[in-house]
Amino acid sequence: MPEYEVVITTTDRLGAITWDHVHIQLFGEVGESKRKAVSTERFLESGSVLKGTVDCKMSIGKLLRIQLDKTAGLLRIIPGGLLQTAGDWFPATVEVKSPEGETFHFPIHHWITNNEVHEFREATARLEFDDKMLCVRKTRAYELKLRKEQYRWNFYAEGIPHCMKIDKDHGLPYEVRFSFTKETEFRFTALQGLIELKLNGLADCKEEWKSIDAIGTASHKGTPLSEYVQKNWKEDSLFGYQFLNGVNPMVIRRCSELPVNFPVTDQMVFRHGGRSLAEEMQNGNIFLCDYKVFTGLKANKVNDKQQYLMAPLVLLHKTPGDQLMPIAIQLKQEPSKDNPIFCPTDSEYDWLLAKMFVRSADFQDHQLNSHLLRTHLLAEVFSVSLLRNLPMVHPLYKLLVPHTRYNLQINALARKLLISDSGIFNTFTSSGGKAKQKILQRAMSYITYKSLCIRDDIKERGLESVPHFYYRDDGFKIWDIIKRFVQGVLAYYYKDDSYVKRDMELQSWVMDIFVHGFLYRPKSGMPESLNTVDELVKFVTMVIFTGSAQHAAVNAGQFDYGSWMPNTPTTLQRPPPTTKGTANESSLLGTLPDVNVTVNGISVVWLLSKQSSDFVPLGRYPEEHFSEIIPRHQIKLFKEELGRLSSEIKARNSGLKIPYTFLDPALLENSVAI
Repeated sequence: MPEYEVVITTTDRLGAITWDHVHIQLFGEVGESKRKAVSTERFLESGSVLKGTVDCKMSIGKLLRIQLDKTAGLLRIIPGGLLQTAGDWFPATVEVKSPEGETFHFPIHHWITNNEVHEFREATARLEFDDKMLCVRKTRAYELKLRKEQYRWNFYAEGIPHCMKIDKDHGLPYEVRFSFTKETEFRFTALQGLIELKLNGLADCKEEWKSIDAIGTASHKGTPLSEYVQKNWKEDSLFGYQFLNGVNPMVIRRCSELPVNFPVTDQMVFRHGGRSLAEEMQNGNIFLCDYKVFTGLKANKVNDKQQYLMAPLVLLHKTPGDQLMPIAIQLKQEPSKDNPIFCPTDSEYDWLLAKMFVRSADFQDHQLNSHLLRTHLLAEVFSVSLLRNLPMVHPLYKLLVPHTRYNLQINALARKLLISDSGIFNTFTSSGGKAKQKILQRAMSYITYKSLCIRDDIKERGLESVPHFYYRDDGFKIWDIIKRFVQGVLAYYYKDDSYVKRDMELQSWVMDIFVHGFLYRPKSGMPESLNTVDELVKFVTMVIFTGSAQHAAVNAGQFDYGSWMPNTPTTLQRPPPTTKGTANESSLLGTLPDVNVTVNGISVVWLLSKQSSDFVPLGRYPEEHFSEIIPRHQIKLFKEELGRLSSEIKARNSGLKIPYTFLDPALLENSVAI
């Protein structure tokens, strides 16, 4: 009598256990087994492996699907004296070895409830039109029906990408929630930094700083880069460098013509002659950073005091020594007598204050636009659309689901703790309150498909040849490595363009992203459908790059550059000078955020920069997500290429004064996980 060997693994998480009776039934191409109990009296603890057998009268052929169910067992006392009742069970995988020696994999990652039959497909990736049998087509459709009930869309705020509908962070489906390790570390880290600062009596102090040196008492657990920033934050070279390789390399663009509202003259910036703005622009040496997204917005109140948020314009010059140096700053968009253009030749405090207003504006743009909107919120759209439209057996689901890890819970926590009415952002930043939603809406209107594809974005901003632009250099290489991997995997399933056009599940996923992520906005250039394999490869590359490399580029260095508050003020509480020559050390200190605002801001960037011990690096895929053939080879190549790039980056960084590590593949997470 043919015997099928069954191995069931329970998820390695607290609460996944059961004492109940587990049953399994096998379905093949030419028959099915009887329902059989494989666990009756055994305690299935977290991470446990259960082995059993299922007998059949004859071979049932290639396995297509299985059914799992469980029924209540006896009440048990488990270790710790707790009474185990008939609760739900969360298995990870089922493997079945046939009498012919072939092994079939069934990823589960789903709650199994009492007296309810749950059906799962075999793991080999299949497109919708590859499934010819009616029973498996019904299974596919039923899975998506359940997913669409579980993963629903919600409107968080008008004019920004939609999010997943949940009541609270623990209302998320278990399979997309933090592991116990991640949750424990997240809560501990969130408290750790602030506790250390409270011991110094700083976190509740609403006074102004008495001196620049005193601010150093809030700069805890420094890194080599954060210490460099603290020593050199006044230098124009570091100010300019951060537009390329700081945490927000998304604003700068080459300037070929001055904006009409930024009347910089040669006399202002090239006082000693020898060159002109027109010539330097023609030579590609002038760059512009424009924060017009903040125009006309009233800043938040912090500690019951009105704060100030400017919409600056910054002009930078690439020197013959290939340094990017600021040469002019205008702090408001409209030119006027009380809106001077500041230059490096102005007094020390005039120029320093002007740069601080720019750095504060850059902080707001970075957090709300480059970080929250362009990585976290878009990654959530990609994730929810994936879960709603692609069944587990779809090759794109298998390729992309590792890149959704923790994103939904991180975003739920962000909406609850960071950007809610009572959250950190509303409490301690100038762009909190009513300004926040307006900024997100405006920033959303500027996002295009090209701006999410790094090669297109860099070309559009005219930054192809800027020297020492490591975000671009490393980003290009990572994009290309991801693209080759995606091409290698998808070419196996999509033989030609007709496969893309016929894949209605794929087309539904793309349309869902256009509708819920880009709000039906054709001007964004976001595809509403895909017609060719090349289009599909680029789109999927963009999705993976956004959640891994792009997120790392704007997230990993937050503590490095932001732990020294004067370099990245979360808010400023005095208006900028309207005439030159009035600023001094006292007015600068009075403009900086209060002590409690400073230390709470530092604690947040400490938390956001902290990597958990269970992080999953880019390139690591769970075995059960892939079939036994070409994709496994592609994963091996993917890892090898990422490893070589990591070695190249480490070798390059050894010769740099300011090493750029944010895109080192060895440090990249698979997904937007913090």
